[in-house]
Amino acid sequence: MTPVAGRALTFAYGSNMLHARIRARVPSAHPVGTAVLVGRELKWHKRGRDGSGKCDIVVSQAPEALVHGVLYAFSAEEKHLLDEAEGLGTGYEEVGLEVVANGQHVRVPAYQALQIQDTVQPFTWYKALVLAGARQHRLPPAYISRIESVAAIEDQDKQRHAMNMALANDV
Repeated sequence: MTPVAGRALTFAYGSNMLHARIRARVPSAHPVGTAVLVGRELKWHKRGRDGSGKCDIVVSQAPEALVHGVLYAFSAEEKHLLDEAEGLGTGYEEVGLEVVANGQHVRVPAYQALQIQDTVQPFTWYKALVLAGARQHRLPPAYISRIESVAAIEDQDKQRHAMNMALANDV
């Protein structure tokens, strides 16, 4: 997977796996395939601006540790849009990671949490977005089951809940 001039790549592992979600943030985004990040695990401990838990990737020594995700390509001119949506510098930092895609090791950027709070839980709509993205890209059933098992809480903002559930259910 060779970078193309004027195009950027990102490894999406949370709600941005869902095509409709990332396209709402970065209109030119399109999936170029799935990828696996070895030696990391998915956590839901990033404290979001709304106070709920969001996804993060953390180093793990567990032999089975891996995070499945989706590689998205988009116009480099739109990168600032994704940076803003992710709260670059306050919510997340950008890190370079090596993932395996189509049997090849590829170095790609991804976002890693800065605001960690182990007691936060995701809203049900956020978990639904992550699940919808995992299903949309046909991630392994065992990985989807792990996402399904994550505890989630109801968002008291009913309008935000309804809007995001509609996006998650429109797959």
